[in-house]
Amino acid sequence: MGWLLLLSLLLIAPLLGLISQPYQWLSELGFRLQALWPLGSGEPLRPLLPLAPLLGTWVLVGLASGPLRQGVGGGVTPVLALQEAPTDEAAATGLARLSLRTQMIRLPLLALTHLAGLTVGIESPSAALGASLVLAARQKLLPLQALPAPLLAAAGGGAGLGVAFQSALLGVAYAVEELSGRLSFPLVSSCLILGSVGTLFASGLGAPAMDLLPIRAGVPPGALWPGLTALCLVGGLLGGLFVRLLAWASIKVGQGLQRRRLPVALGLGLAITALAVVSGGWSLNDGQLLMVHQVQGSDAPVPLWVLLPRGLAALLSLSMGAPGGLIHDTMSLGALLASPWLEELGGVERSTLVLGGAVALFSGACRTPLFCSLFVVRISGDASLLPVLLLVAAVAAVIGSWLAPATWNEVQLSRFLAVNARTAEDRSPAAGSVPPG
Repeated sequence: MGWLLLLSLLLIAPLLGLISQPYQWLSELGFRLQALWPLGSGEPLRPLLPLAPLLGTWVLVGLASGPLRQGVGGGVTPVLALQEAPTDEAAATGLARLSLRTQMIRLPLLALTHLAGLTVGIESPSAALGASLVLAARQKLLPLQALPAPLLAAAGGGAGLGVAFQSALLGVAYAVEELSGRLSFPLVSSCLILGSVGTLFASGLGAPAMDLLPIRAGVPPGALWPGLTALCLVGGLLGGLFVRLLAWASIKVGQGLQRRRLPVALGLGLAITALAVVSGGWSLNDGQLLMVHQVQGSDAPVPLWVLLPRGLAALLSLSMGAPGGLIHDTMSLGALLASPWLEELGGVERSTLVLGGAVALFSGACRTPLFCSLFVVRISGDASLLPVLLLVAAVAAVIGSWLAPATWNEVQLSRFLAVNARTAEDRSPAAGSVPPG
């Protein structure tokens, strides 16, 4: 790596940390609003609280289906498209979707997402922001043009996620395993430099689990292995099932919004609100408060039946195009799977089962065992569980593939490329368009 390239990366890195602040502030706002709900405390529901998810969802869907349509979704699909774009036009479309202007369009949608308490987190938008910043800098800084745009997009995307969760190593795992699928020195070094320096300029807001889950778990005792095995099997199957249901639901919701936007938008808002009221607020936000409660909160874990309203809320949030990813959705659903065991456990055992369930469903859906394990270790603050979580994640990833051969990101990528191919056909001379020139 040349010194001019190194200098360019060091110049961009602080900007990455600074521009990620609004995302972290919005995430923090979401947790503070969710904390106003009963959340298993037995306190009565405040009268006006349901208006937030109802109105927030309704306005979000209206804007996401109309003037701000370009900002829907998590945002990493164009990064993936750059890695595998079969045509120059597909690559050009991916680059256009990774402009900083697109990220600014996404910002009001992110605000509405967290005001409404939708279940998605900031991981995918943060990755898209990192990729967009690095690609924009590549147009101005000649040394960056020594690296291919797909590689820089993956490095910037991984660094953006790493900054959001204060871990450059986590960002590298995401860049290599999820975004690029390739391991190379330029990718790893660029991502590490951007993530390490960028983290110094970011805040720890919007990630409460990282402050509240540092329990030393260690190697689980023999009595926990039957429970971990069951969680691995069930979590992997439910992760695959979640992706299949999401692929189906996203089509149905999209078709409904095209035909009758306002009634469907109102119905989605009512559904999200009803699920929040039924669950006492546990179906809202990205699930970190739920995981904290499962590990440390009290002797009364979140009941298993919350899996249903939380799962439905996650499917609706992602299907309507809320800007965010399913990482925290799947982790929080997996944490709920441990509920039947938790009343009799405490401390080390409780932490082990909750985190084991979280990584099982997460990996069953996303099929990135290394990244899944490192992510759960990062938010738990306990690296001693990594070998166990790696084993659980690897097995759950295989089990999840039985029900859903394609991950959600792969489904979105195939749809993106299919739409791009149809658009290219419509513009071709054979389709009746005017030839260029």
